[in-house]
Amino acid sequence: MASDPTTVPAETPPPPPREKRDWRESLTWPVKLLLGILLAIFIAWLVLYITKGRFLKDTFVSIASDYTERQVRVGGDFNLYLNPFHIQFLAEDITVSNPAWAKDKQLFDADRVALQLNIWRLIFGQRRFNYLDLQGAEIGLERQETRNTWTFRSDSNEPFELPDIVRAAITGTRIHYIDRPLALDANIAVGDVAAAKSVLQPRIPFKGGGTSHGARFTTSGALTSPNETLAGGANKLNLTVNVGDSRIDVVGTLPGATVLENAKLDLTAQGGNLNTPFSLLGVVIPDTRKFRVTSKVTPVGDEWRFTQINGRFGDSDLHGRMTIKMNADERLFIDADLNSNSLDILDAGPWIGYSPDRLDAMGGKGAITQEGGRPRVLPDAPLASESLGRFDAKVRFKAKAVRTGTIPISNLEIDLGLDKKLLTLKPVAFDIAGGRLTGDIDLNARKSPVITDYDIRLTPVRLGRLLQGFDIEDSGTTGTVKGRVQLRGYGDTVRESLGSSTGRIAMILPEGTFWIRNTELVELDIFQYVTKALAKQLKDPTEIRCGLLAFTVTKGNAAADPIFIDTQRSVIRGNGSFNFAQESLDLSIEADSKKFSLFSGQSPIGVGGYFAAPKINIISPELIKRGVAGVALGAVAAPIAAIVAFVDVGEEKDTNCGPILAGARTPAVRAADKAAEGKKTDAQKEAEKMAEERAEAQEKAAKKAKKDAEERAEKAREAAKK
Repeated sequence: MASDPTTVPAETPPPPPREKRDWRESLTWPVKLLLGILLAIFIAWLVLYITKGRFLKDTFVSIASDYTERQVRVGGDFNLYLNPFHIQFLAEDITVSNPAWAKDKQLFDADRVALQLNIWRLIFGQRRFNYLDLQGAEIGLERQETRNTWTFRSDSNEPFELPDIVRAAITGTRIHYIDRPLALDANIAVGDVAAAKSVLQPRIPFKGGGTSHGARFTTSGALTSPNETLAGGANKLNLTVNVGDSRIDVVGTLPGATVLENAKLDLTAQGGNLNTPFSLLGVVIPDTRKFRVTSKVTPVGDEWRFTQINGRFGDSDLHGRMTIKMNADERLFIDADLNSNSLDILDAGPWIGYSPDRLDAMGGKGAITQEGGRPRVLPDAPLASESLGRFDAKVRFKAKAVRTGTIPISNLEIDLGLDKKLLTLKPVAFDIAGGRLTGDIDLNARKSPVITDYDIRLTPVRLGRLLQGFDIEDSGTTGTVKGRVQLRGYGDTVRESLGSSTGRIAMILPEGTFWIRNTELVELDIFQYVTKALAKQLKDPTEIRCGLLAFTVTKGNAAADPIFIDTQRSVIRGNGSFNFAQESLDLSIEADSKKFSLFSGQSPIGVGGYFAAPKINIISPELIKRGVAGVALGAVAAPIAAIVAFVDVGEEKDTNCGPILAGARTPAVRAADKAAEGKKTDAQKEAEKMAEERAEAQEKAAKKAKKDAEERAEKAREAAKK
């Protein structure tokens, strides 16, 4: 059946109206949680902002004390809040205590501390103060061998680090720093720092003073780039340190306010004694006369490097480089290479104990003092043995020329080593009159009294060149001298050490010539002197066959063992001694002619007095006795009889020089050799016997050849006369 098109369909009922819902019901629970947290933060921020966080004072004190393991106290107003995205902090009358072992009771004590901390940088691990307002602060820092006051927690080895500071206002701040290993105690007052629109005044001064290794000093200076420094940039500064009569000026740039690594500094030191500024380090160096030294200074790691050293001390120049570092055992180590183009001998005097003030005022005469009515020349300045225990050193020093005014010295070389009170000079060497003196000196200050070992060697020195320096003609000598000194002494001064020394001194004259006039005068041979003078032969050379000047030293007394010089014309002998402790001389020299002479005194010439004032006495008791005998004979016989007492019959024979040139030994050494004789094998004894026989045969042959030559020469002269 078909539908009726006229039929109207029934109406669809409208949908029921939608019920209104709260928007909070549409949020998921994570969103609700996040919003809750943000709301809580906002409320907390609002509360803190309104109250300035004053109610957190006790909480802050408790947490800070627990974290630092120190007693933290805030006696005045306190603020801690966000403003709006930076942490604002204020504490009045705030203190942070030091550990009980520290000298200062408080590490930090301030009337007011106000700062703003950049919270965004803090989130990423950076600590930066947008500004710092510090008033009336006193900071007590102290370091010992294994601990310090600025490392807070006992379970942490990380020390406190100063954060970056953009700008600051600081007034009335003082810093007290104690460094036990360095024996440093310093009080520094920092000048007021004012900030205006992030720009500080161009110069912030500071001043203070204290002691370092017992030496008192004052210091002053200024920070000349405060804006760059407080913004974490370069720190340009001027620093002056005064100690005694010396002044040290440092000008340069540090990479940051608290960064020394690779700093570029220029140092100038000047004053009356270079030892004075070194006393701040507890380092002892030889005293000097007035000095002025400049250097570039760069800290690298645990080292302070002094390069391009240039300056003068006294009348000598100084150049080179030096490094000072702290070893693991808290001992300083100095490593230096220094040199001088020209070293004045007066500037070297203080190295062995002479007063630089006396040398500066009196020249060479300043080395002589008067004690008990007698002159003393050996230095008596005590060695600073305790100070030598504070540092170690390796120092090399060279001087091209040494100005002495008399002795020609050049190419001085000193290698100094110091290891826990053991001081070595190996070598001390210099060229002198064509030869070279080389010495090894060991000074052991680990024991008391100090023990000093001397071993000094002299290669052949030309006597002619040596004498010219004393305004004396070269004495017609082509002779040379070589020798050795081996001594051991005890005491803190050069005088005590030599005055107690025991050992051996030996000088050998292997060959050469003298003028005739010198040998005749030593003999007091008036007849030969006048005869040669009339013949104009006083400057004719006479051969030195050999010579030995030896001394056995016992407790400072050096006894001749032996002294003699064998020449072509005479044998010169000496006896007596000299004494290091008394600095006295008691020697006599006598010559016996090998040829006939009428007016020959043949009596000893005395050498007495003191090292600083020697005296020569040619009127000896022996000469007086011979004169009295001559007068007596002249009174009872013909006048010619008076000459008899002065006659030298020329009986002295040539000395056997072989043992001398081979290094003849003292009686004591020969006795020791004899005691060891029984230990030698028959083959060794036979070899030595054959060697002695060969030496005797060679000497006899030499004497015969010499005699034959003289006879041939005499015959030739007679033939020429005919």
